[in-house]
Amino acid sequence: MKNKEEPVSDIEEHQNQSLPPIDFSTFILSLASSAMVQLGEVSGPDGKKLRADCSAARQTIDILGIIEEKTKNNLSEAEEKLLKSLLYDLRIKIVDVQKENANHK
Repeated sequence: MKNKEEPVSDIEEHQNQSLPPIDFSTFILSLASSAMVQLGEVSGPDGKKLRADCSAARQTIDILGIIEEKTKNNLSEAEEKLLKSLLYDLRIKIVDVQKENANHK
């Protein structure tokens, strides 16, 4: 436990300020972002394109599908539209990435 008089480090201060509150929309956006990383659609810290991991991406997309199924009739209209849109986009994207990978083999 920190003493009240101990200064807070810059890193701790940044971490405390940079995290938005979590709600359903930010949660599913976070999962969708993870899927995009797994699909190789986000560059790494060095600026290079990351290699796609379609198995991991498929699992994340399936998790979003389970969430859609289990929350049916319990979401606001905006949340439902966001989830459906994310799932549609990710499902199209994974098919595109799989086709691309098949063409490069």
